[in-house]
Amino acid sequence: MATLDFKGKALVQNYHLTVKYHELVPKKDKSLTDKVRLDDNLIIHGDNLKALKALLPTYAGRVKCIYIDPPYNTGSEGWAYNDKVNSPMMQEWLNIAVDREDLTRHDKWLCMMLPRLKLLCELLDDDGIIFISIDDNEQHRLRMLLDEVLGEENFISVIVVQSNKRGQTYKEIAKTHEYILVYSRNPLVEMREFEKEDDALPHKDAKGAFDLWELRNRNPKFGRFNRAELFYPIYVAPDFTDESGFARISLTQSKQFHSAVYPRNSDGEDGCWRWGKNPGEKMALVDLKVPLPEVVAKQRRDGEWNIYQKSRKSTTKPKSLWTETDVISEQGTMVLGELGLADKFQHPKPVELIKRCIQISTEPGDIILDSFGGSGTTAHAVLALNKEDGGNRKFILIECEDYADTITAERVRRVIKGVRGASDENLKKGLGGTFSYFELGKAIELESILDGKNLPGYLELARYVFYTATGEEFDERKVNEKRQFVGESKTHEVFLFYKPDIDYLKKIALTLDRAEELGKPKGKRRLVFAPTKYLDQEQLDELRIDFAQLPFEIYKLAQ
Repeated sequence: MATLDFKGKALVQNYHLTVKYHELVPKKDKSLTDKVRLDDNLIIHGDNLKALKALLPTYAGRVKCIYIDPPYNTGSEGWAYNDKVNSPMMQEWLNIAVDREDLTRHDKWLCMMLPRLKLLCELLDDDGIIFISIDDNEQHRLRMLLDEVLGEENFISVIVVQSNKRGQTYKEIAKTHEYILVYSRNPLVEMREFEKEDDALPHKDAKGAFDLWELRNRNPKFGRFNRAELFYPIYVAPDFTDESGFARISLTQSKQFHSAVYPRNSDGEDGCWRWGKNPGEKMALVDLKVPLPEVVAKQRRDGEWNIYQKSRKSTTKPKSLWTETDVISEQGTMVLGELGLADKFQHPKPVELIKRCIQISTEPGDIILDSFGGSGTTAHAVLALNKEDGGNRKFILIECEDYADTITAERVRRVIKGVRGASDENLKKGLGGTFSYFELGKAIELESILDGKNLPGYLELARYVFYTATGEEFDERKVNEKRQFVGESKTHEVFLFYKPDIDYLKKIALTLDRAEELGKPKGKRRLVFAPTKYLDQEQLDELRIDFAQLPFEIYKLAQ
């Protein structure tokens, strides 16, 4: 596989591994919920690379759909590289706005994207799908980067979105489109289909609505010359048509079924049917998933007959070209205007655009993540879709800019509560829902336990040690601080003797009494984190305890 090389690549290849875990600090006053919690809809304010790392203990491998709209790197967006990689060259890049005269702007953009894509990949479910909006400035480089991170076998499609009907007329060719790159976590992922429009099934019978699929194979590469077994007559009963003009068919000739129809191509030559005749069952077609009565004939104006299969399928595959009015960029601006936020954010994505991505990649209870939260369109799309189909999808939005509260979260507050004068009735009444607002806190520095400075809270340290020791999802609802219990993995019950208090840490130790207070083992070994222990290895083995000393022995048992 061809790979993409760029300045700084070797330095950021594994940078995501060195990013420290950070506390997620709940902000009740900015949330819209009775209880701020990490299993709620989330809006996180802070650097998106650090925030993605902070989400790993709770959400690794759980996100079903990721949609991101990163900077397009046009040279006029004013974004700056801000990852503090330990490199003199990259230190010089810090906080300098990227413009079109910057000869390293593509390198900077790729260095910014690579570690974020790697963390997004870790958060993605095995059946998850990622959608990334982009334009011509970086589309080709991004695709090569995704081939490298996710594997080219996981490429699904490039969706071309008509974002502007008039086009950017100041260019030599008026540009009317941008792209969405679509990749999966594994090549066996199946996408959902869109519901067809109401008029997509125009015919009706006693069983319900249906469309017609011609039984003739239209592909000129196939015909009697190479598919002889698919060339045979189908007999029509022309004197027995229903009120819609459909006639019954048979695979055998009789007095009633006497008009023979052969498959012919557009040149009048012998073609073939899509299905073969089963010689053992006169009234069946090989592999046809509907009974023969679901195949009918309809007479053409020239007196000849076409043979059709009734299709009752109400869904259709997504297409790679989206030109509908509701995905045009100005729709996003119009909706933001209805919310009273039009002058506060430029170029918001349309709700329907992201809704489509969610519809074809999720079930009603799945999690959707957007690590470039912007104006909050992804949250809006999730809530709108839940309102439409009764689903309980959850969103996670990360926004690093200062407007995370005043624009991103404020939009979500308004769509939840309702907006007077909105053209959409659901939006006018309010889409309902809740969200918890968090800010990125200080880094979890276990070495700080030694000097008592900047000690992390119990829950934050519990989340960190559980995930790093087991590699499994942390559920804060299972934590019982009184018992020192933080969770249960596939192989261990995990305990943490800790308080953010230096005097407590100097005195606390795993003693025989404390070990026995943990209770009898339930078949699994116990992993106990504490500053020190007063038990020998024989006693630990007898009690089925694996001891990990804080802060030094934080390691993955799963590896």
